[in-house]
Formats: sequence, C-alpha cells, structure tokens
Amino acid sequence: MDALRKRRNELSFVERSITRLKNNISPPQLITAVFFCLICVGAALLSMPFSSSNGESVGFLNALFTAVSAVCVNGLVVLDTGSAFSIAGQIIIMILIQIGGIGFMTLGVMVAILLGKKIGLKQRLIIQHSTQSTSAQGLVKLSLYMVLIVFLFESIATILLTLRWESEMGLSRAAYYALFHSISAFNNAGFALWSDGLSQHVGDPIVNFIIITLFVVGGLGYIVIVDIVRKRSWRKLSLHSKIVIVATAILSVTGFLLLFLLESWNSVTYGHLSFGERVMASIFQSFTPRSAGFNTVDIGSMLAVSQFLLIILMFIGAASGGTGGGIKINTVVVLLLATFNTFRGGGQIHAFERKISQDTVMRALAVVISSLTCVLFVTLLLTITEDMLEDHFLEVLFEATSAFSTTGLSMGLTGDLSSTGKIIVAITMFIGRLGPLTLAFALSQKKQTSKIGYPEDHILIG
Repeated sequence: MDALRKRRNELSFVERSITRLKNNISPPQLITAVFFCLICVGAALLSMPFSSSNGESVGFLNALFTAVSAVCVNGLVVLDTGSAFSIAGQIIIMILIQIGGIGFMTLGVMVAILLGKKIGLKQRLIIQHSTQSTSAQGLVKLSLYMVLIVFLFESIATILLTLRWESEMGLSRAAYYALFHSISAFNNAGFALWSDGLSQHVGDPIVNFIIITLFVVGGLGYIVIVDIVRKRSWRKLSLHSKIVIVATAILSVTGFLLLFLLESWNSVTYGHLSFGERVMASIFQSFTPRSAGFNTVDIGSMLAVSQFLLIILMFIGAASGGTGGGIKINTVVVLLLATFNTFRGGGQIHAFERKISQDTVMRALAVVISSLTCVLFVTLLLTITEDMLEDHFLEVLFEATSAFSTTGLSMGLTGDLSSTGKIIVAITMFIGRLGPLTLAFALSQKKQTSKIGYPEDHILIG
C-alpha cells in the first residue's frame, strides 16, 4: 500500500513538473526545442544502416548534417542524396523536409482538429510565432489553409512531373522522383536526387516552370497566398502582401537581367546553351538564391561577379512567413524605406498609404545587424578551419551565406568540409532557419523594463 502511494506521488510530481514546464516555456523556446528534437531523431534514423545505399552507416556526423539541412530546409549536403542514401533514407529526408517546411505546430493543429481537440491560447501563440503572423486571430483557419496550399501545389506538381518523366524512367520511378522534388521545391529545400542538381534540365521549360512556381509560391509565404485568395483585389491586400509581391518582382527581374548579361560572357556556363536556354537558366538562377537551393548550371563555374550577386540575393532571401530563409525581403524594404525617409528629412515612414511603425524599423535593423554578424563570424571560422587563409575567400563567404540563409547553393566547398566545418555549418543552418531574433528570445529571460530614465544626448553619425 505504501509502495502504491509512493508511486502515485511520484507520478503526481512528474505531472506537476511537466505542467509547470509547459506553462513557463515561451513559444520561441518550444519551437527551438521541437526543431532540435526533430533533428536528433532524424540524425539517428539516417545514421542507421537501412538508410544507407550500401547497407553501412553513413556516420553520425554526416547523418546529423543531413538531418539539420533537411529540417532547416537548406539543401547543403555532404553526401549525394541520390546515391549515398537508400529509398528509406530518402523518404526520411523527404519527411524531415515536409515537417521542417510546413512547421511542426501546423501539423500538430491538423492532428488536434482531426482528434477533436481544442486549440488553446498557448497553442495559438506558438502558431502565431511559427507562422510569423501579426495577429493571434484566425490562426487555426490559417493553419488549415497552409496544409491545403501545401497539399494542392505539391500534388499538382507531382502529377505534372510524373507525366514529364514517365517516358524517361518509367511510371513508378518517375512518380517517386516527382514527389521528392515537388516537396523539396515547395519547401525551398533544394535537395535533389541527381548529383548535378537539375543541370540536365536546364533547357526543359516544363521542369523549370514547375520547380520555379513551387519555390516562388513557398517563398512568398502562406500569409501572402491566403491574403491573395481571400481578397482577390490589389487594393484590399495587406501592406505586407503588397511589399512582398512588388519587391519580389523587382528583385527577380533585376537578378535575371544581371545574370543574363554577366554569364553570357562565360563560355563554361552559357557557352554551350542556346539563346532560349540562356534565358531559362538566367530566370532559374535569379529565383533560386531566394532560398530554393536548386541549380541548373554549375555555381562553382560562374563568374566571380555573378557569384557575389548570388550571395546578395541569398542574404536577402524570401518573405517572412514562408518556407524560405535569409533576412527576408520585407525586412530589406523596411530598412530601405527608413533610409530614403531619412534622406528626405525624416517624418513618417510609409508605403502604399500605410504608416510603418518605428518598432518595425528597429526589429528590421536588429535582424540585419545580427544576421550580418553571424555570416561574417561563420566566414571567419570556416576560413580558419578549412585552411583557406590565403585564397578562396569568396567560396567560404558563399558557403556561410548559403548556410545561414537556408539556400543550399554551394560552390563546391560543402563536400570537402572538415568535421569541425560540418559542425559549424550545421549550427549556422539551425540559426538561420529559426532566425537570430527567435533564438535570442528563446534564450533570453523575462523582459525587464528599466525604472531609470536618462537624459538624452547626441552622437555624431556619418
């Protein structure tokens, strides 16, 4: 009887501890913990012999790197996905990409709704943070829309790609390849089952159009897509949607024109391509640095100026609330508007007849400064660990930016990384996926407001 009572007290203590932990943990901390646990599970599964194509373990470090890259929808790989991993390993990678892209909490909401569970305030706050929504209202419906959008686009793309590849590889293999690349493209992951990415499809308009559509829609963000579907009018769209759409169009057209003009002088990348194929390759490469990670030409053979342009595009990335990475295009727009406003003499910062708050500007500045600091620090570390103190700086900077922005493009350094380099890049991918601010909030204590007010003074700027 005493033993039974003791057992009940122990269970009661555990239940109280779990409840206390759930109440005290913040949404950013929970999201970080869930991503970390998912990566650990993925690494354990990928390190098993059944995940390898030759029946031998790929090694825990390689498995960990791959799991981080998949969950963080990055695409950098130290092992060729198509040849190093078995079908089971590739399916595990595909599942990790899907969960990492759509978000664990969004899938959790779907399961809870199917089971008839009620979504409480705590869960709504977590969804709000993971989707980067500005309001806590309508989040359950937004989660349902997100799942529907993912299922719709990935299903249609899988069917179309299956029809395109059926004559080349048979129905079953074509369907599998189509599903894998559809999930990878929509989630901006960049994983491919061909060792050269999509280079063999550089002149294929069907494959190019489908893949570009998938990662552009995923990069725009669920909030923008739902906003477009609901309102169906430019005038009624939110400020966020308008900024993302306009800025994406401008950045994409600019990137296309510059890459087409620059790489047309490069005989290695464009020398063997027709005019139409050059246009298609330029369009693809102008979109893919926005966090997609696929490539149809060899990135390492591009001109240095083109590679630096890709670094800039990768650092900017996609839109907030989407499957892409980077500092986000809306962040850049906010800072540009604030800069132009300062040049004009100050006053309200506005766009499309809407005022942008000072708090938004400060958050954007914090994101850019912390992100730039992270990229430069990782570049410095990789320069030392990979013994590139005298040369290949652009290659290291490219790798660090690609890892942080969760893009997945590489000039060839990833496969040659040392063990220390793999750990550094894996941590960078993790930070880049969650975002510097999310990690800062997750690791910070409760907000403390200073009770002391200091007199204002001036600092010379410029």
